[in-house]
Amino acid sequence: MRTGLAWLLRKETLLLAAAIALAAGAGAAWYLLQATVLTIAVAPRDGTEPELIKAYADALEAGGEGVRLRILPFDDVRESAAALQDGRADLAVVRPDVLLPTNGLTLAILRDQAMVIASPDQAPVKGFPKLAGKRLGIAAHRDADLSLLRNILGYYGLALETAEAGGAASRERAVHLVPVNQEAVAAAFRERRIDAFVSIIAPSAPKALALVGAVRSVARNGRVEFVAVEDDGAVIERFPRLQSVTVPGGLFGGDPKLPADDVKTVGASYRLMARASLSRVVAADVTQQLFEKRTAAARATDAAEYVQAPAYDTTAAATSARIPIHPGAIDYYEREQHGLVDRYGDTLYLLGALAGGLVSVLAWIRQRLAGLRRERIDEIVDRLIEVIGLARAARDPAQIEALTAEVDALAADAVRFARAREPDARTMSAVSIAIETARSTLADGRRGAARRGAAGR
Repeated sequence: MRTGLAWLLRKETLLLAAAIALAAGAGAAWYLLQATVLTIAVAPRDGTEPELIKAYADALEAGGEGVRLRILPFDDVRESAAALQDGRADLAVVRPDVLLPTNGLTLAILRDQAMVIASPDQAPVKGFPKLAGKRLGIAAHRDADLSLLRNILGYYGLALETAEAGGAASRERAVHLVPVNQEAVAAAFRERRIDAFVSIIAPSAPKALALVGAVRSVARNGRVEFVAVEDDGAVIERFPRLQSVTVPGGLFGGDPKLPADDVKTVGASYRLMARASLSRVVAADVTQQLFEKRTAAARATDAAEYVQAPAYDTTAAATSARIPIHPGAIDYYEREQHGLVDRYGDTLYLLGALAGGLVSVLAWIRQRLAGLRRERIDEIVDRLIEVIGLARAARDPAQIEALTAEVDALAADAVRFARAREPDARTMSAVSIAIETARSTLADGRRGAARRGAAGR
């Protein structure tokens, strides 16, 4: 066994073991530091979000970033939120007023939508109570938009009636909803088919500018009346998954200023949310890339221009809000990004522990094998001393020759040990003295045996 394990003590073997250890550590580091691939649930299929997320995914891959996105498409935001809630996705596009995942935390707002209700100045609708009995035009919309509109009208004691429910005058406090193509908004006002127009939309979007422009085109003095939600704070308390939105004065035109003053309203937001269990470091990285890659994403879609950080006053308010923000996103917004040690501290500690353990094991093996070899050289010396005693007592020439052969074999073992181990001078000096003494004693014994043989003849 000792002879079979002797190769472990060679320099070549130890260098090879060190190289293997380094390669294993490098392989483990390469594996652990690979790009993090996150699954993101995206909806609605006919909205701007799929194109936006695709643009970000392409920008991340082109930049070789440490975070990559795998897109999981859905038809409706209710389905994308459910995918985040049941663990099929790490990130998701969520509209909180439709479905707010219990495990979802906000990273960023992809776009804010506001409820914009406009009418021309010759027949202005000033305030929600004045909508009673009116015909309200609406273009392409989703069920969630109708739900939002119905809730706000209900807050003011108004009922929303669709075309399937009957005529506009079926109830005194009813608001009749009239579907209108976006291109036919101006014609619908001229033909008196609608009294006002509503859209749940990002106020600065080109489509919103076009819709307000259509209302303005039929106004006598080029002015448009906007219905404001004056009690926006109370409305948000009533419907906490909505949010207050202010349409700034002059957004739709500067001469005349349109609107003339800021208009307070309410709306919903499309948010990028992450599961609460996603690490702060990864969440911070995703949020950072969302804004750093906005210019690249904007080349593919204008929707990238509307991405913004959620508003909050303090960290405590952000994490305890009704729609809380992920701590990792807060780290980015407050410029508390983690350094290399913070990001990969656990990985580095693990690799260091593994490397230290491997070095300790190799050192133990080396020490143990060195002890075995030292035992072997001690055995050689002990056997040589025994041979010296046997040589003095030997009378048979055959026995003397056998002992001579054994001494030669022990000398060969000692030479192999010296070549492999580079032993200290004292040890080899003792071995040399023992070998020379044994050979000298055997030579004396050989000569004595020869004299006895001659005398006998």
